[in-house]
Amino acid sequence: MIFDAHAHYNDEQFDEDRHELLTKMNQNGVAYIINNGTDLETSLYSIELSEKYPFIKATVGFHPQECDKAEKGYIEQIANLCKNKNVRAIGEIGLDYYYDYTPKDLQLKIFEEQLILANELGMPVVVHDREAHGDTMALLKKHKPKGLLHCFSGSVEMLREVIDLGMYISLGGAVTFKNAKKPLQSAIEVPLDKLTLETDAPYMTPVPFRGKRCNSEYITYTAAKIAEARGMSISELLEITYNNGCELFGLNK
Repeated sequence: MIFDAHAHYNDEQFDEDRHELLTKMNQNGVAYIINNGTDLETSLYSIELSEKYPFIKATVGFHPQECDKAEKGYIEQIANLCKNKNVRAIGEIGLDYYYDYTPKDLQLKIFEEQLILANELGMPVVVHDREAHGDTMALLKKHKPKGLLHCFSGSVEMLREVIDLGMYISLGGAVTFKNAKKPLQSAIEVPLDKLTLETDAPYMTPVPFRGKRCNSEYITYTAAKIAEARGMSISELLEITYNNGCELFGLNK
């Protein structure tokens, strides 16, 4: 009953064995994967994957590091893609101030326009926030979308603000990393009914596989770390996060 709330199986790292890997994972208990678009091309690829594999659902949108690709009329393009029944959210959208090659004002503009579209369509969002906590929260408080913060890296205080907005917190392999105090503290503090698990595959591979390509089966290692910290069983945590993912993305349990 694994629900991977955030992955990128369109990535070239999967080009050689994508079909074999996805088929095997589904047979081994990976029930749903949310595959995220980061620009128009990857959004279309995510939809293509969702049509080939029924357990994959797509998100569409422009990642902050891809904002320069959002040409005139991009909002209409995203809205049109959202008509596909397998598109379950607008994402991966947000802000990333770690790199400086994408102007902040452009990121803010594209993020806000996509938040507005999500609310107009009644769809959740998948939010990327890297070293941009203040501006991210300001826009989330302004527009109050449904959705989740992927690979949450903020403080417990920020977590509480996200929960107050009714949004979900998604956690991945970072909780298993050495000295990963913030993610593990978040894992303990987040209400169970607002927690989802993710891989960000092929990235953020959990211990003991760091340095290798990540895939959705590795969620069990993230779940084990969180379950231990919360004093519960892995199977219970996987069931809860599976149900949360289905609830958020409107999928059959």
